[in-house]
Amino acid sequence: MEETILVVNSGSSSVKLALFDKHHRKKASALAEKLNRKDAIAHIDGNSEPIELPEGANHQQALQVLIETFTQQKRLQGPPLAIGHRVVHGGETFREAALIDTDTIAAIEKVSDLAPLHNPVNLVGIAAMQALFPSVPQVAVFDTAFHQTLPEKAYRYALPKRCYENWGVRRYGFHGTSHYFMVQEAARLFGKAVEKTSIISAHLGNGCSITAIQDGKSVDTSMGLTPLEGLVMGTRSGDVDPGLFDYLSGQGVCASDVHAMLNNESGLLGLSGHTNDMRTLCELAEQGDKPSRLAIDVFCFRLARYIGAMTASLTHLDAVVFTGGIGENSAEVRRETIKHLSLLGLTIDPELNQQHGKQSGNRVSHADSRFPILTIPTNEELVIAQEASRLASL
Repeated sequence: MEETILVVNSGSSSVKLALFDKHHRKKASALAEKLNRKDAIAHIDGNSEPIELPEGANHQQALQVLIETFTQQKRLQGPPLAIGHRVVHGGETFREAALIDTDTIAAIEKVSDLAPLHNPVNLVGIAAMQALFPSVPQVAVFDTAFHQTLPEKAYRYALPKRCYENWGVRRYGFHGTSHYFMVQEAARLFGKAVEKTSIISAHLGNGCSITAIQDGKSVDTSMGLTPLEGLVMGTRSGDVDPGLFDYLSGQGVCASDVHAMLNNESGLLGLSGHTNDMRTLCELAEQGDKPSRLAIDVFCFRLARYIGAMTASLTHLDAVVFTGGIGENSAEVRRETIKHLSLLGLTIDPELNQQHGKQSGNRVSHADSRFPILTIPTNEELVIAQEASRLASL
């Protein structure tokens, strides 16, 4: 058996693989995307030369091709020591990562209605790896697990209790693996124990969420029952008035179309009318494109409002942390967001911010900022590899 840990991340239309050695150093990665479409495509380590997939390849077919390619290239020589899977929704069942067995699979299936685009394909990835490597221990790492420490006042909706007791309607939170990594890294940077570290963590990518972490534990977060609640995102609306469904129904728009609109046609894409890519929006806004400027302004204002709201859940704060593709790389988003938070004493250093904190130990805040502002690259794959090692007792 090769001394390798395999990480599998099955998305709604993509699958990512990563190989780590037993010391958790990354060895290789692969991505298959546009799955279930005629133009499905795959790459190893971001190489420009694509790997051929069957036309309309599904997740199982893509995984098989990628594993075969890793084997042919001698990146994987025999079964790995352990396999870690990202699973989006664990409901209230999972407070931490879990070894995968029949009970684990049944529990993931039970809450799949809460993440219909993700949990089913997460299960496909698990089944595919079990078929390829039946004797290898496999571990599920849940996006929701880190948020199971939320107090009841933070996770309950003001709805009749039957909604929670009968149907599990509550706020679950997502991106937990990334937020967990943020507090671990912040603690390391400050030389503190994780159990004494408190941050506001903003994970900003195509999906966006923000979490208040008090003494190493999630105590509030922006995403809710589903990943639709909270911040403005790439194609997701974030918070809207629930009365929108009734109103649009009266205009002849059916509930399924409203759901599709809120998830796939809204956010940055909906506001700008042409793209959900923050880099493109910033370039166009600089050229005077008003819809692009509006998209950025709404995104940053909503983010600032949520940062302010998260302080209500904390008794002390070590730092505000930005992560994810936008959080790590968009100086403009950080600058425009922090502009709204002068009342909290937060200020950005223009030069450090432009450098994305790379020359200053991750710090982008001005020396007179009341609290440090950091950029920390996320590494969810590493956390999944570590959890797979831990539970497989490597």
